[in-house]
Amino acid sequence: MPGLKDKRGFIDKDRLDLTERQAVEYWMKRWGVTRDQIVTAHRKVGRMTKDIAAELGKKR
Repeated sequence: MPGLKDKRGFIDKDRLDLTERQAVEYWMKRWGVTRDQIVTAHRKVGRMTKDIAAELGKKR
């Protein structure tokens, strides 16, 4: 399921790595949330985007 591309290849849509700036910006725009909200949810539930989306109350 390749999608968004960054310098190192395709961004994984199942896991969110906070060091990947473009991936974080993609999900910020898609969910309409701030970087701080994503970081807080990431620390609370882990790196899976479906879990972060559920924590934020957003659809994946």
